[in-house]
Amino acid sequence: MTHRQRSTRAALVLAILAAGTGVAPGPVAADPDDLTWPHLAVVPRSAAESARIAGATAPPQDFTASEPFETNPGGAATTRARTTAEAFSQSSANMPLERELDFKVGNGLFKKLWVSSPASTLASDGLGPVFNARSCQRCHLKDGRGHPPEGPEDDAVSMFLRISVPAAPDEEISRIEAFLLSLGDQTPRMRPDPTYGGQLQDFAVAGHRAEYRLGLRYDEIEIALSEGETASLRKPTFTAENLGYGPLAPGARLSPRVAPPMIGLGLLEAIPAADILALADPEDADDDGISGRAQVVWSFEHDRPMLGRFGWKAGAPTIREQSASAFSGDLGISSPLFPAPWGDCAAGQQACRQAPHGDGDARTFEIDTEALDLVTFYSRNLAVPARRDVDDAQVLRGKQVFHDSGCAACHTPKFVTHRLEGQPEQSFQLIWPMTDLLLHDMGEGLADHRPEGRASGREWRTAPLWGIGLTEQVNGHTQFLHDGRARSLLEAVIWHGGEAQAARDTVVKMPKADRVALIRYLESL
Repeated sequence: MTHRQRSTRAALVLAILAAGTGVAPGPVAADPDDLTWPHLAVVPRSAAESARIAGATAPPQDFTASEPFETNPGGAATTRARTTAEAFSQSSANMPLERELDFKVGNGLFKKLWVSSPASTLASDGLGPVFNARSCQRCHLKDGRGHPPEGPEDDAVSMFLRISVPAAPDEEISRIEAFLLSLGDQTPRMRPDPTYGGQLQDFAVAGHRAEYRLGLRYDEIEIALSEGETASLRKPTFTAENLGYGPLAPGARLSPRVAPPMIGLGLLEAIPAADILALADPEDADDDGISGRAQVVWSFEHDRPMLGRFGWKAGAPTIREQSASAFSGDLGISSPLFPAPWGDCAAGQQACRQAPHGDGDARTFEIDTEALDLVTFYSRNLAVPARRDVDDAQVLRGKQVFHDSGCAACHTPKFVTHRLEGQPEQSFQLIWPMTDLLLHDMGEGLADHRPEGRASGREWRTAPLWGIGLTEQVNGHTQFLHDGRARSLLEAVIWHGGEAQAARDTVVKMPKADRVALIRYLESL
């Protein structure tokens, strides 16, 4: 790491640590691992342990054989690679037996079908009034990846459109915006649509109108590859049709999102923030064209800035907060973190806000603290399946191509998680998520032109790649990227631009055999 990188990271760490504490950032050294203290019981690393970790996570030098422990991308939590659609639905292999019941109950709540209020099933009412799905599992089918609608008769149950509008110049600045401005961040400020809120819901309970229907068309783009090969990319255009509550606000910006896979979330949460920030190079100090930035978001639970990790633009800091946000926005279910019983209904939707809700019983909220904790535990412990064919010659060649072409500059292969008290499943594991969890400019081709927090309209969080080769087995399709436009892993690679343009061009121009090996390697993940 260069001196400039260390200085940039140190300034960000000190500013985050000081925010909300009444302590001004200063030259005093601080432990960047403090970033995780609000939600994890961390045992600090010793200098000797840090040295061991640096050796274990160093890039490979030999591509003639697999690395030690490469078959276990989730460390000791890795589960056996099943050959069925249940491959993503297994619990951490190192989970104590007494926690299996919590995992199973959390799974039941994840699959639970919610109903509208009033209802005789008091523990399950409160759906909507507008919503995207009736259960978590309806979007994250088999705990895997969603997809765009496949025709006019197919609903968009595992996909939705986020929506926001530019903030007025004189509008009050939020705490997170003020914090980011103090760091010199100039990302345009955005607000939920005054009529439709932060996302569009395409279903509604009886007596209410859905907010819209997702419109989608594709244009095909042919791309020339080496050795006379071609690839066809489909460029999507998404529209909000059949609007139920009038027009969108002027300047409204839409962003399509498919449900991402659920595996390995607890391990991603347990990566030390310092290790993620160490990879950030916002000003491209080493002049390699890669300038990842940390997403910083406001935690509603801990009332402070935190490192964003979850979601397509890393908009959530913890699994618990991501889960509660999805309950609110996707299902209209209130929780201790997002207590509004009407979910994402904006102030202009008074009929929605005044409708019967499911919070008038002993639960207080439509999903209470205990149930939210169980869903969080379940989500934290969905295991990563074991790698396949790690010593296959073609896979090993593809791994070398992956590194030589620059893919590993953002898809960081390895980390070692924190030592954690009370979380043996995630504690001190060598993991292979293939992500740096940072924001990167992915070029105009993938841009949604909708800023989110610190992320610009061209930036996306590097997606983890573990388990990606099992997508078809689990979900019956091979549609990738944030909006499912890529119909294959090769198409997904070719869509990369911006900071990944050089790596993408290398793949396009390389010998066909190397391109085939690269895809074979990705399929083994």
